[in-house]
Amino acid sequence: MADQQPGHPRKVRTSVKGPLMFSAFWAVVAFVAVVVFASGGSARAPRFDLAFTAAGIAFIVTLVIAAMLSMSHKENAEHLGKGSGVNLSSAPKPSHGFGSPGSQGPAAPEDPDNPGSR
Repeated sequence: MADQQPGHPRKVRTSVKGPLMFSAFWAVVAFVAVVVFASGGSARAPRFDLAFTAAGIAFIVTLVIAAMLSMSHKENAEHLGKGSGVNLSSAPKPSHGFGSPGSQGPAAPEDPDNPGSR
């Protein structure tokens, strides 16, 4: 956050709006799910106490997970995207799992009249 300049928007990694909106969404989902399912039917009153508790827990847990993931983010080194390494091409190899390119199919039986005499 020390490299911020006044008047310019924050970078995606340092922005707080995304994780907050993500956490708020899951808090609302948890709230609605608990209000619907915790009451035990339409004859009973909705359990708002449980719904607010579940929403708070969902908000905090998702916010902590999003913060941990954003802190552990690390850009790849430049040389990793240059195509150097063992597998330079992802093209299928003609002998991939099926023997050498010059190999033929199964051998013909020696006696065509009696195929089981090997």
